Amino acid sequence: MFHKKQALPFFLGMIFCFSTLQISAQSDYSNYSKLTQKIKNLQRTNSSSSKLEELTTTVGGHKIWALTLSKGDAKNKPAIAIVSGVDGSHILGPEMAVNIAENILKNHADVLEKTTFYIFPNMSPNATENYFSKLKHYQNGNAKKTDDDRDGETNEDPFEDLNNDGLITMMRVEDVTGDYIKLKEDNRILVKADKNKGQTGKYKIFSEGKDNDKDGKFNEDGKGGIQFNKNFSYAYNYFKPGVGEHPVSEKENRDLLSFLYEQWNIFAIITLGPENNLSSPLKYNASGARKRVVTSVLKQDAALNKFLSGKYNKITGTKDAPVSKGKGGDFFQWSYFHFGKLALSTPGWWVPKVKDSAKKSAKNKFVNYLNWAKKENISNAFVDWKQVSHPDFPGQKVEIGGIAPYKMINPPFKMVTDISKKHTDFILELAKMQPNITLQNLSTESVGNGLTRISVDVHNSGILPTHTQMGSRSRWLRKIKVELKLNKNQQIISGQEITLVNNIDGDSSQKFSWLIKGKGNVQLEAGTSHTGSDSATIKLK
Repeated sequence: MFHKKQALPFFLGMIFCFSTLQISAQSDYSNYSKLTQKIKNLQRTNSSSSKLEELTTTVGGHKIWALTLSKGDAKNKPAIAIVSGVDGSHILGPEMAVNIAENILKNHADVLEKTTFYIFPNMSPNATENYFSKLKHYQNGNAKKTDDDRDGETNEDPFEDLNNDGLITMMRVEDVTGDYIKLKEDNRILVKADKNKGQTGKYKIFSEGKDNDKDGKFNEDGKGGIQFNKNFSYAYNYFKPGVGEHPVSEKENRDLLSFLYEQWNIFAIITLGPENNLSSPLKYNASGARKRVVTSVLKQDAALNKFLSGKYNKITGTKDAPVSKGKGGDFFQWSYFHFGKLALSTPGWWVPKVKDSAKKSAKNKFVNYLNWAKKENISNAFVDWKQVSHPDFPGQKVEIGGIAPYKMINPPFKMVTDISKKHTDFILELAKMQPNITLQNLSTESVGNGLTRISVDVHNSGILPTHTQMGSRSRWLRKIKVELKLNKNQQIISGQEITLVNNIDGDSSQKFSWLIKGKGNVQLEAGTSHTGSDSATIKLK
């Protein structure tokens, strides 16, 4: 007999099983609502070691989430910030961010005793939703209306799906005044004609659509919005499409920075986005480093970047990474040049190089992708060229086709779990190396006349330095504070009551000594929020 008392647990169990089956059966990336539900479920089932906050709500009505992972006092231990969804075309990032959070909470919760994680799964929810729309195309901005071509009208020249396939690809027009030719290696791909080789152009190429405002450009003022990854202050590209009216003009950008500036314990920021200094470390440039507005990673930071890159490549097994340093206004470069933090960025995945029977890989990245897609049995990687009638090109042959949007930037969903696990392993390794201030070799010695000499090594037991070289030059980052606290009738004869230290390298120390007059105990404290602190009570002799 099935009793009423059994009904509620039974149906709750059924709902749980159904939800679990839905998650396990997932075959494609998560849209905004599904990703939000994942985040909420994850926090709910790990409420003692996680906190979920609404950072802000975008113009398009999407909530930006901030997920904090920690055990105990989150703000008083070194922290790593993970920021994803910086670019709307990079839909892998948000999925990775949630998977990494889940991996840490379920399998590596012990790391939360000593390290806090601030995770921002998707900073561009309006843009990433375009992947799930009926018409897929790269729309990387928020929902704000913009006048990208500065003609006094907003959103008047959008994309049009001329071949009715639900994708916006490319449009090639046969024209003797064009600059492009078919690539011999794969005639589906167009490349610029090389005049030095006697080549003459036969095609013009445009994005798929119509010239609605008759200015000779196609789709240049659609629903573009302001792009999160173009709206930061470092190398800001004024008056370019998608950058905004001024740096940090958008509420999602402002509210993220407000959050980060208040978390003094962050020692590293990991960006999951198009920029990449993990598999391909940045290189030091002396002239760029000497400029008033610095344009090169500093020398010591370049060496640190190279060291961490080696760790990353070994743990994740990645190679042949494309070089991507940031195009200006991006979050990754801001987090280093303007915030002074240990800044690391990776797209997480890129198209592997495919070798032919002669063990050679294609030089053209598009051909290499198509070879890889064929090898992986990806049938919808390329839209075959199809002739259409086009009102802007009467009497000319116009064809629509090209590589499908999102395909070259994001891997098939079945790869995401493994990619996320490898990146979780790297992040855990980074946490093991975090700066950690301790007091070592503490000694006291009576030197007569009521005087006591105190000596100590303030030691950074972590492998990473307490501050990047850029951070040491910053007036914002908190320095290491070494403080000797006295009671009444005690006096410092030599040494400083408070000393601020710019940086202590990994596995390095700085020696301190004081000469104290008096009796009783004194308190010694050393550290800062992003390095951890240590203290000792010292009895004067």
